[in-house]
Order: sequence, then structure tokens, then C-alpha cells
Amino acid sequence: MPLRLRGKKKNKSRETSKLVESEVAPAAPACGGGDAAAATPPPAARLHFHTQLAHGSQTGRVEGFASVKELYEKIARVFSIPATEIIFCTLNTHKIDMDKLLGGQIGLEDFIYAHVKGQKKEVDVLKSEDSLGLTITDNGTGYAFIKRIKEDSLINQMKVICVGDHIESINGKNVVGCRHYEVAKILKGLEKGQTFKLTLIEPMKAFEMIEPRLKTGTLSEAKISKGRETLRLRFKGPATVEEMHSDIEEKAIKKVDELLEMYMGIRDMELAATMVEAGRDKNNPDEFAVALDEALGDFAFPDEFVFDVWGAIGDAKQGRF
Repeated sequence: MPLRLRGKKKNKSRETSKLVESEVAPAAPACGGGDAAAATPPPAARLHFHTQLAHGSQTGRVEGFASVKELYEKIARVFSIPATEIIFCTLNTHKIDMDKLLGGQIGLEDFIYAHVKGQKKEVDVLKSEDSLGLTITDNGTGYAFIKRIKEDSLINQMKVICVGDHIESINGKNVVGCRHYEVAKILKGLEKGQTFKLTLIEPMKAFEMIEPRLKTGTLSEAKISKGRETLRLRFKGPATVEEMHSDIEEKAIKKVDELLEMYMGIRDMELAATMVEAGRDKNNPDEFAVALDEALGDFAFPDEFVFDVWGAIGDAKQGRF
């Protein structure tokens, strides 16, 4: 499939690009669609992971899950709470650290902290600028939340809006179940100069309980280190144990993540990793384009973007970064 044939899907790409900066949690499908099946490595053994509620709890254990949705259900069962109470999870820290978000992979020694719903708040925002300064992601189970707030931005001036807040509704429109890019499109489409209402739910706050809580568990944050293998969660098919990316691949993933922001207005390390993996054994950009269509056809990446991604992968292999 030559690159010129990709043009039939470009309209969708333009529609979802340059919205609000946003990031995808690829473990769940977009509304009305699904992820294409990837090559399936050997299935994972029945692994178990330790978990706690981020605001304070005893240590529990989860096992036998193949997706983020199933993981949340297992965690909820351990702590006797509804799975819908979980906004997001972090790895190896109880803090609201967006660099430690659980995505599509979990290190075999990672400790999972679940952040659950806390206080609900409603905020009126005057959209005095075109850009709100928000980076939005979603948890893979229907909750979009704020991943970053740009310094000196409109939202940064409103201290009541915080990183980690789940966006429940915009101007009374419920956005639970929507993906990051759908929420971003709504926010981008709001008229400049108008006031709109955000209904947010912040993660439940900890009460200085981290030291006693860790002492009751079997692992501590200081002792946890990532091994060379991870559990890869997939929307379709079983979870699998895979080798972590090489240093060269990590550099390529970082560059592709930057290209995603430049071309499409999103940041997503998991999506970038999938693209780099698709180019591992390809010999030219046309073969790479075919691989992307098979793995990520719903995104309909522009041809020039595919060329630049292919170049970034080649540069990483040649040690140019």
C-alpha cells in the first residue's frame, strides 16, 4: 500500500488534530471503535501485583487481569469499592505524579496505587484566550482527567483546578465515557469570550498516612525497581510479558512522542511505543505505512507525519540523537 493511498482517512486526522493538548491511554477503544489486534507474544503467566489506595489503605494483591478495565475491577474487589470510583492509578508512588501514570504496561515489580474519587467541584471559567493550557488524558475506562496545566496559562491562574481532576461534565454535558480527544474537541470548540462551567472531581487526598501504610505492606517505594520485563495490557487478546524497550527504542519513542504533539496536538508515550515497534523490521517508509495502517488505522496519520516518524526511527538506529 503506497503512502498516497492513506489520503482517504486524512479528514478524520485533521478533525481531531490541534485540539487541546491531550494524551491517550491506549488500553481502551475510542468511542464507536476498537484497537486493531497486534502481534501476540507468548501469554503472561498468572502474575500478581501489590496494590493500595493512594489516600491510605492496607496492602492488597491483584492477579488474573488482561486489561486496564479488568485491573480496576480487581482492585475495586480487593478494597470493596465500586470500580467506577477509581479515577486513575500510579506506579510506585501514592502521589498524583503524572509521570508515573499506569498506562498499557506494568513492570513486573511495580506497586500499583489507585486514586479514587474525592470532592466534587464546579468552576466557572471565562475563556479569555484561545488556549486553556490543559493537557488531557484518559484512564482507559471512560474517565478523562487533567494531566498537565501549562504554566502562565488561563487555567493555571485558577488554583481550584488541579492536575489529576476528573472532568465529569462541560456546561452540563456529561463527558463520562468519552475519550481524551472528544473532551479536548469540546473544550477547543467553546467560544472565546464566553464563560463555561466545568464539573470536576478531584482525587481523594491522603492524610499523611504513607509511612505507616508502607510499613504494613510487603513492599516499600524505596525497594521497588523496574525489571527488564513488563506486563503489556491489550484491549484485545491476553496480557503478555514482554522485554522492555532498548535504549535506542526509548530514544526513538521520545522523538515520536514529540512528533505526535507537533502534527496532531497529542502526547502519548504508549502510542509512540506502538509506532516504533511497528517499524522494527521494516525496510522502507511504504512498508512502515502498511504496518501503521494494520496496527493503528483509525488514527489515519498524514503521509508527511509517517515519513518523519520513519526518519526518527532511522535516526535512533544510527545513533543520531
